[in-house]
Amino acid sequence: MAKDSIGVIYGRTGSFTFEFAVPEHVVVKRGEYIKVWHDIDGWTLAQVDGVMRMSDTFQLKQAIDAAEGARTGSVNEKTTAKASVIGFRGTDRLLRTPKTPFSPGDKVFRADEEIITYTLGLIAGDVYLGLLDGQKVRVYLNGDDLVQKHVSVLAKTGSGKSYTAAVILEELLDNGIPMLIIDPHGEYLTLKQPNDDDKKVFNKYKIVPKGYERQVTVYTPADKRINPDADRLFRLNETNLTTSDLSQLLVEDQTQNQTAILYEAINKLKAEDCNYSVEDIILELGQNKSKSKWNLISAIERIKETGLFSKKPTRLEELIKPGHASIIDMKGVDPDIQSMIVAKMCTELFEARKLGKIPPCMLVIEEAHNFCPERGFNKTVSTEILRTIASEGRKFGLGLLVISQRPARVDKNVLSQCNTQIIMKVTNANDLKALSSGLEGLSSGLEEEIKRLPAGVAMIVSNKIERPILVDVRVRKSKHGGTSAAIERGFSYIEDAPPDEHTVEVPERSDVDETVTEKDIIPEILVKPQEDASNDVYMEISEERKEKSLFKKIFGSSK
Repeated sequence: MAKDSIGVIYGRTGSFTFEFAVPEHVVVKRGEYIKVWHDIDGWTLAQVDGVMRMSDTFQLKQAIDAAEGARTGSVNEKTTAKASVIGFRGTDRLLRTPKTPFSPGDKVFRADEEIITYTLGLIAGDVYLGLLDGQKVRVYLNGDDLVQKHVSVLAKTGSGKSYTAAVILEELLDNGIPMLIIDPHGEYLTLKQPNDDDKKVFNKYKIVPKGYERQVTVYTPADKRINPDADRLFRLNETNLTTSDLSQLLVEDQTQNQTAILYEAINKLKAEDCNYSVEDIILELGQNKSKSKWNLISAIERIKETGLFSKKPTRLEELIKPGHASIIDMKGVDPDIQSMIVAKMCTELFEARKLGKIPPCMLVIEEAHNFCPERGFNKTVSTEILRTIASEGRKFGLGLLVISQRPARVDKNVLSQCNTQIIMKVTNANDLKALSSGLEGLSSGLEEEIKRLPAGVAMIVSNKIERPILVDVRVRKSKHGGTSAAIERGFSYIEDAPPDEHTVEVPERSDVDETVTEKDIIPEILVKPQEDASNDVYMEISEERKEKSLFKKIFGSSK
């Protein structure tokens, strides 16, 4: 039998809950894991839900007297705790709860690491997330399970959402799992650099700093002057786009007539049996007599002007390689264009994975509420394909890691497909409601716990872990880059001295030359010559200016 009991069960007991009295010299904390010997089933794991202190002799009257300065006798404080039963593993290794209640008088003990790990199912796994809160037990998740059944990281801003996501990315890289990371703000570029924090913090989690420079490549759809840390430019294929491709890329919905016009133009180009570009599509649309073509041409021209399309696009096989992560740094890219890129890229990724052209991989979507928003909040062209990947990706080995600080604004169909949820501090009422109603294993009773989570502590809800657990997320091996820019300090504002005063001499009316004309006052270049209206500087267009507009290529000069 175990020694050093921390309490004794009393009163009414059951198979799921019990209360126990705590000795005066013992400290028991809420959330602590305990064990009780059951006469039939043996050692059974439980968890402290709450700790209470009371006194039979120190009631309201005594408290009032003490507040007024009167002397009081002994308080005779007593401590009790309430616990919920987690269960035990039977001979079949399935988690079960006792079918008969514990007995009043049974002793309660602190749970050891072995029974906690075994009972909660923390033994198997290759993704080291951190330590069980308040314990030295290492918490592992299964990498294959994360890829096959999806995972979400949800938290309010500043709670460690991106930090925790980066810990998962490090572990997936260590396990050789290919990843494509959609990074709207360039938060994950520092995966390349080793962490330079105090070495003491690494000793706590028993890890060492590490950079992933050889395993990470950063791409940018923008100009490299905007994203100088990018390794390569990211470009989409502009050759032989289909009607479906363009409809997906266009931000605005098209009418049936516009879709028909686009379909007709592309079919004509296909009939010529040669490769065609976006510009060829625009030129072909220009030959159509329908007025509906104008908005369509304008929308496609805007896509072309982004510079995203190229005859030498970024190949998917280049992005998805074993043991490698490709980061698409979207910093400096318009939000609508970001959604367009995600829609096109994810569609190609899903199709390639279905055909087995690329290895099983993980798709990481940071700021997911912007790319797959819940109905009523927004509409983006990337929503539909992300829903498809969430519901069908697991069949083909395409995993999804969804990261957001606004759970209520993420498409509920996408979130509901994530079998592992990593939840950090959330306080918004709508977000809490979305969590409690839409995620498996999370009851409304845990909402208060989520609101009070300290930074760096996450609640893990998974079908592979028997109940929600709190984890002290380990320190990153690589450098953290998800912090906000600091405001510069250390200088003072000095107001410029006012100009020296001077006197303006106003001439007498008699001194003014009344023959002065408008031309004498207004610079000559701004005066419209009377004799030749065609020289109007407001309307003149330089003969040397190159006509870049594709409209002019279709219809010629306006002159």
